Amino acid sequence: MTNVDWNRVAMFVLRLGVAFAFLYPAINAWTNPSDWIGYFPPFTRGIVDDATLLHAFGIVEIVIAVWIIWGKYIFWPCVAATVMLVGIVVFNMNNFVVIFRDLSIAAASLALTLMNLPRSAPPSSHSSSRLPQDTW
Repeated sequence: MTNVDWNRVAMFVLRLGVAFAFLYPAINAWTNPSDWIGYFPPFTRGIVDDATLLHAFGIVEIVIAVWIIWGKYIFWPCVAATVMLVGIVVFNMNNFVVIFRDLSIAAASLALTLMNLPRSAPPSSHSSSRLPQDTW
């Protein structure tokens, strides 16, 4: 019988859930752009045409999703995911009945961010001052 590392499985499921929230709109925007362009704040529209804005943002979403699924060095894509999701909520409060779920996904991406905080290198053996290690 094999031992399953349920923490690793849970982390993978969490990564898949957050990634899906970025993959689906990016892919669906190719066939239904009018369903997605309305979520962009007015100040972002008109700089480039709507299709370019939507698909450029979709490429960023796909990169973030694939990176999170990959699971290596995911601190920064998780930070980006959290900021993007909170931004979607902040700039679309008039549509909160639809986008309220983005707060839950943002919480999941924030959890991934916190679980993947960059670790500082341990003090070298040549260091004269050793700091106590955190125990929690």
